[in-house]
Amino acid sequence: MMWGYGSNMGWMMWLWGLLLLVGIALLVLVAVRLSGTGRTSERHPGPPRLPGPDAGRTRAQQILDERFARGEIAEEEYRERLRVLGEGR
Repeated sequence: MMWGYGSNMGWMMWLWGLLLLVGIALLVLVAVRLSGTGRTSERHPGPPRLPGPDAGRTRAQQILDERFARGEIAEEEYRERLRVLGEGR
């Protein structure tokens, strides 16, 4: 007796094997999505940025501030360049 495993059952075994592999792949995909290992920066952007001393200043003004703080430019030159940068807006 063959118990239903005749010559026509070969394709059925392939189908079950394929369905099993697809099911495992879906389980892995769901596990990865639920664990949050993908694109964490979008899900957890971090603490909100608080306005600091440079809030609202352009990069050029920040560089000018740094040069003045290091003593590379005098106060008169600093104020003149700051005025020129302010007129550019």
